[in-house]
Formats: sequence, C-alpha cells, structure tokens
Amino acid sequence: RSHRIATHRMARRARLRTRLTDLVPGLEHPVTQGGMHHVAYAALVAAVSNAGALGTLTALTQPTPEDLRREIARTRAMITRRSEKSKSGYAPFAVNFTLLPALRPPDYESYARVICESDVEVVETAGANPGKFIEMFKKKGIIVIHKCTTLRHALAAERLGVDAVSVDGFECAGHPGTNDVGAMVLLAKARDVLTVPFLACGGIGTGRQLAAALALGADGVCMGTRFMATREAPIKDGIKRALIAADENQTTLVMTTVKNHERVYKNKVAEEVRAIEAVKPGDFGAIHHLVRGENYRVSFQETGDAESSVWSAGCVMGLIDDAPSCDELLTRIIDEAVDVMTTRLHRMIVVDAAL
Repeated sequence: RSHRIATHRMARRARLRTRLTDLVPGLEHPVTQGGMHHVAYAALVAAVSNAGALGTLTALTQPTPEDLRREIARTRAMITRRSEKSKSGYAPFAVNFTLLPALRPPDYESYARVICESDVEVVETAGANPGKFIEMFKKKGIIVIHKCTTLRHALAAERLGVDAVSVDGFECAGHPGTNDVGAMVLLAKARDVLTVPFLACGGIGTGRQLAAALALGADGVCMGTRFMATREAPIKDGIKRALIAADENQTTLVMTTVKNHERVYKNKVAEEVRAIEAVKPGDFGAIHHLVRGENYRVSFQETGDAESSVWSAGCVMGLIDDAPSCDELLTRIIDEAVDVMTTRLHRMIVVDAAL
C-alpha cells in the first residue's frame, strides 16, 4: 500500500518530457490541440495553452487575414501561463494553416504573411504541399509541424524541412486521407522511418492512449474532437451533448467519390450526402449545398443542432463522457499516462532470477 501511495504522489508531481516538449520552448505537456474550423478560436486555444498543452488557432476560420491578425492578438492577450523558455514569456500557441481544394481559394499568401508578422511560435500545416510556405515560416524562425495521413507524405514533409509531423490515423475526424490505415500500424512504422519528432493523431482522448502512443514511438499526441467537449470550447452545448452521447460507431465518411474523404458525425444530412454520392459519384456540385462550411458554423455557433449539418467528428466520441475544463482534462490525461507507465506496465515486468 505504501508503494501505491508513493507511486500516486510521484504521478501527481511528474511530467512527461519528449522530443516535442524539447522542440517547442515553454511547452509543458506533449499534447497539442488540432486546428478545427469554427471551433479553434482564441478562447479554446488560450485555455489549452494555459493548461500546459499547445493550443492551435485555425487561420482560415477567420474571414480575412486582418481578422486572423486580431484573433492572434486576442489569443496572446488571453494566455496567462508564464514561461521562461518561450520568446514571448508566456505559454506558446500555434496557428493551423491548411491548404485544401476550394471553389474560391482564399488568399493563402496574405494569411501566411500575417502569421509571420505576428511572431507566432508554431505553425501546423496541413493539406496540399506547403513547400513554399514552409520556407517562408522557417525564415521567420517558426516551428513547423505538418499533418500527414501517410508515411509517404510524412517523409516528403521531412525532406521539405519541417520540424515535426503529425501522423493521422484513419480514425481521425476531418480529412483522414484515402488510405484506410489505422494509427497502430502508422505509428509503429513511423518510428522506423522518420527522423523528426512525430505526433499521434486520430481517436485519442485519454492518458492510456497517450502512454500507448509514446510506447509506439510517438513524441506526443494531437487531439481535436476531445477538445470540442470541454467547458471552454466556443461551440453550443447541443454539439457537446451529442459528442458525449455518441459512441465510436457514430461517424461516417463523406466526399469519398470526390477524393476528399471527411470523417463526420453520422446524422441525416451526412447520410443524404452519401446517398447522393452513390447516385452521382464525383459530382461535387450535387453535394456542395450540404457540405459547405457555413452550414456547420451555424450549428456550432448559433443553433447547437447536431442533426442539421455535416460536421467533423472522430471515433474518439466513444471515449468522451463529459465536458471538463481544459485544465481538468489535461491533468487527467497526464496523470493517467504517468500511472500507466509507472504502475500498470511496471507490474507486468518479470525478471527471472539468474541460474
């Protein structure tokens, strides 16, 4: 019993040091919050960073580059956690910069310029080849983490000079790519082929999974859907209740026939999209009115109706039972991971006496 008490006390005091926490000055925990449209605003980002993880602002959720500049400033003003290691003197945060197919592409160059001018410490790139933007960010001393769904893309990003990659398993919310390979295989192989630090992403929401990801070779985890179900997430309670009530089977894939796979919450609108795709494969115009981002912005920010739009969500819903504060969630995750690593796994080790 005394050993259990001592181990518990150690777990409460302990933190996890990885290549990710060494890479990002001022980062306390090897956990990042992924960029999410119409969710990752200043309130959530600051709450995550104040809890010791890496909050991530979504650039293209902001209507214009100047709106992004103001949201970055707002985020910075809301971060109160001090850090002697970061250049700002406060806990770091990141900006997500995603390059995706669009009928009317945004002014990517202007958004990137604002990021550079705002002294952001970390950028999470995603989507199409970000080569020229990686060079732009690196010249400003910005740490670049690129999200990948295949190891081929991860290796390409490594050659382009990124500092780390996020390896997204097929379980992840949003765009999991077109190769249905889960995290267990991707992470184990990533450890063998990558040189830069990498994050495990997709279906993660507990400390047990953080410990498992580290055991597989990852240097941290990236969570999206789990952070949606937190007190500070700036979305309506109806969406949070849906996340809590759902299980791991409550997702489906849409836009598969237009090669832009998206894992979303399974509702009547998502099923309608799938039905249209079955009849008109490859016809984006036939589904555009159902999958446009404005629809789920209304669900997230105005109505809280989980059934009226197509919105990203991951299989991790099966592990979500509450909506705690970000600080409570991070404390729970780190404590559980340390307990698994120091207690549960330790007890499994049997050393045979020498003959």
